[in-house]
Amino acid sequence: MTELRIEPYNTNAAPLGEENPLPVYRGAEDDSNFTLAENVPEEDRKYFGWRTAFRVLPYRMQDGYTRDRQPAALDSIILENEHLKATFLPQWGGKLMSLWCKPEKRELLHHNPVIQPANLALRNAWTSGGIEWNCGQLGHHYLTCSPVFAARVKGSGGLPVLRLYAWERIKRVCWYIDFHLPENSPFLFARFHIVNPHDCEVPMYWWTNIAVDEAEDVRVLAPAETALHNAPEGIALAALPDINGTDVTYSLRNDRSCEYFFRIPKDRRKWVATVDSTGTGFVQTSTDRLRGRKFFCWGNTPGGRHWQEYLAEPGHAYLEIQAGLAQTQLESLPMPPNTEWHWVEAFGPIHVEPEQAHESDWTAATNAAEGALEKLLPREEMDQLERTLGPASRRTPVEILFKGSGWAALERLRQDKHHESQSIPERLIFAEDTLSEEQRPWLKLLEEGQLPARSPEDGPGHFMIQEQWRSPLESALEQGKGDHWLSWYHLGVMRLEARDAAGATEAFTRSMEKTPTAWALRDLALLAKRAGNAHDACRLMHQAWNTGPQTLALAVEYADMLLGYDRLAELDRFLDALPVICADDEHIRITGAKCALRQGRYKGVEGLFDKSFAAVREGERTLADLWFRYHELRLAEETGTEIDDALRERVRREFPPPYHIDFRTSL
Repeated sequence: MTELRIEPYNTNAAPLGEENPLPVYRGAEDDSNFTLAENVPEEDRKYFGWRTAFRVLPYRMQDGYTRDRQPAALDSIILENEHLKATFLPQWGGKLMSLWCKPEKRELLHHNPVIQPANLALRNAWTSGGIEWNCGQLGHHYLTCSPVFAARVKGSGGLPVLRLYAWERIKRVCWYIDFHLPENSPFLFARFHIVNPHDCEVPMYWWTNIAVDEAEDVRVLAPAETALHNAPEGIALAALPDINGTDVTYSLRNDRSCEYFFRIPKDRRKWVATVDSTGTGFVQTSTDRLRGRKFFCWGNTPGGRHWQEYLAEPGHAYLEIQAGLAQTQLESLPMPPNTEWHWVEAFGPIHVEPEQAHESDWTAATNAAEGALEKLLPREEMDQLERTLGPASRRTPVEILFKGSGWAALERLRQDKHHESQSIPERLIFAEDTLSEEQRPWLKLLEEGQLPARSPEDGPGHFMIQEQWRSPLESALEQGKGDHWLSWYHLGVMRLEARDAAGATEAFTRSMEKTPTAWALRDLALLAKRAGNAHDACRLMHQAWNTGPQTLALAVEYADMLLGYDRLAELDRFLDALPVICADDEHIRITGAKCALRQGRYKGVEGLFDKSFAAVREGERTLADLWFRYHELRLAEETGTEIDDALRERVRREFPPPYHIDFRTSL
């Protein structure tokens, strides 16, 4: 019998902390530039980098976490039948935290025993393990560490269906997933939906990110003869499974962090699996819309192994297999106007004859795995599920199990107010009781025609970038309504994100005329920096700091700016005067170490290397580089020699970075 219920989930978690109050703006380009090797076929190049450049507004960065984990009691949602127990965490992006196979008494996924955010996502914070749902933009998605909605839907034969859903604020599209677990089914099925309600094309991105346990005998299999991978010369094409003499389909044989995008032929069934030495493993398969498959591993460098423990605990290594709309994650696809895309995915156990699964003949190994999958779950049955699961996807939930944020409810109210046709499907319930203080100022603008005033000490609040909110804000100011620093500041944010530098400058200047604040001065400093005016950028940041409020986020940015412009004496004075709450921050301590070492001062820096760090960025080499520079300066002074290539080589040979600060994914 299939059950859907809420159940306590007890774990150790590092709290997310406060969001960063400073807006982070997109750059000048919407596309990314990826280096492609000459052997990448022309047909694979079309959408590489298209509309994948970083952007985050109107969301705010989630960088206030530490590594201070505490016992946490969360709500989990359980979908369970005779074969599987699926555990979802709606508070953490709806992550499928665990998929327990009851007959085999084993976990099918990598179950992270803790919740430890780290700096890997679009908004910084990300956690490893389980299955993550990424919609909208290249990267770990905006809600991966935020609540999403969860609801009970009536499925076929009255069986319960779990629906996870959200409204994505940048693309202004809804996505939702209906999870089905039929009685006696060894597979969890999910029908995915993305709804573009607009009269324009939307660049769309989706990747289902699956973590499974890593071991020396675990092999990744997919029905592709070639893959695109991150080679020294850029993204390159290679035949599978051997690349440069190594069978890369075993993650621990890779000497560095690697990702492989399988080039599955259009007519082949879409699937990816992992199997151990006994042929036992996990498989994900889908209907054909979900074209791409990927394999990611951290590699065998000390830094790569460290990342595994940094994101969890010792003894909890994992690799990732992923599935997406495009062939690679380095591209978006054009989603036509007024379109709904849907597909079905299945997750479950697989068993392949061991000697076949680990056959050196790659084609034979993948054919054996596909044959085993076909016996368990025929491709024809998956195609039928696309249709048979459809009716439930059009139903309205019978019960809300968990509530996300109020931004979709606010958007519905805005559309009603302006008599626009509703772009958010009625089958997704975003009730008005989800409105909170986050949305309150914008609700006031909608209902009363002006943003309410607030003290600069309370911060600017949450941001909007939609044109549909910019126009009424401009109209209010033209009428003299809400004519205060905050209204002009938010108008400046909207204009700067829209790449209207002149309009943003005007708005931030008007904000300053109403009430001088660090918020407006900081953004004027960013505009000066973008214009190439280092003097004005630093002057305005200095003024921002002195005007206040003096936040840690502002201190970090000001210190980074001074370091970037090599204004080291000025940076020393700023750091010396910082209050303890800022001076003890890890970003500030690292910036201070960089400043000291650039000036040849290495004594006193060694204490930095005894610390632990919470927000190291994926692939970052900063701490290792500081370690090497420290020893170069120390040895040069002790031996009375210059720092040359020979001394640098000696340092790298004799003084490898301590494990706890080594995050290098390649050497």
